[in-house]
Amino acid sequence: MRTTHIALAVLVTAVWGVNFVVIEVGLGHFPPLLFSALRFLAAALPAVFLVGRPKVAWKWVIGVGLVLGVAKFGLLFVGMDQGMPAGLSSLVLQIQAVFTALFAAVALGERPGRVRLLGMAVALAGIAVAAVDEGTSGPLLAFTLVIAAAACWGVSNVLTRKASPPDALNFMVWVSAVPVLPLLGLSLLFEGPDADLAALRALDGTGIAVILYVAWVTTVFGFGAWGFLLRRYPASSVAPFSLLVPVFGMSSAALLLSESISPLRWCAAALLVGGVALTSLSRAGGPTTQAPTGPVPAERLPPPPPLPRAPPPAPDTGPLTPGSSPTQA
Repeated sequence: MRTTHIALAVLVTAVWGVNFVVIEVGLGHFPPLLFSALRFLAAALPAVFLVGRPKVAWKWVIGVGLVLGVAKFGLLFVGMDQGMPAGLSSLVLQIQAVFTALFAAVALGERPGRVRLLGMAVALAGIAVAAVDEGTSGPLLAFTLVIAAAACWGVSNVLTRKASPPDALNFMVWVSAVPVLPLLGLSLLFEGPDADLAALRALDGTGIAVILYVAWVTTVFGFGAWGFLLRRYPASSVAPFSLLVPVFGMSSAALLLSESISPLRWCAAALLVGGVALTSLSRAGGPTTQAPTGPVPAERLPPPPPLPRAPPPAPDTGPLTPGSSPTQA
């Protein structure tokens, strides 16, 4: 990967890491499904009227919107609301890298090389160390919901790669419009209209700031940039960068939520960074290229066959008379 694209991937993971702290703050203001619906509503409006029509088939927009918006974020928000802390959620969710590599191998035929597999193993070892440090005393249902969210994220990565949108921002804005109504319907069904109305009536500056961050910074910018990277590189090359998310998530939780970071957790962060470095700096799996669909340049065309030898010129027999032809004697 190019250095600028590596920097972009790291920036996106930083945005996503801080996002777990912001989500925890937002869950104090909104029910989880309503919070997720408002997030995508703010990301989609008014942008859908400014970016033009989708530049990929509707099946990809709807598919990614349902898997990423409804399934992944719905499960994540509900899991955190049920007791998964921000730091542990940022950690467990990164199992999506394994799901992505598995789904990409099956659906896209992408086979990660040995160095990339080693990098993923080192990074996943870091996740295991951090999980031991966090402990498993939290609710089992909440833990399972976040793992399911990670699997949905892996599916959405592969769908985005398959769609290969030429304009990542356009794609993400339209994807954000898909989950709004399904999430609102699920919120009314499971959380109830009274809880939704109470949250909307109590909306304050903090609630608005939270929605704007998770909508514009995390969703539009974050997933727009992520989709851009997935369009240029194999999914198994991009996905391991998400293993940096818990590093930023735990750091921001320590700074903003006063969560302590133990030596064991620092060890986990070092393993994660090392694994991502091995994965991203390996030579296998560079940018993908597509077969040309336009006309072949003239310099790449094969030389034309030699022209047949011209016949000797006919003897000059004087001017032609009407009704004669040049081949007549």
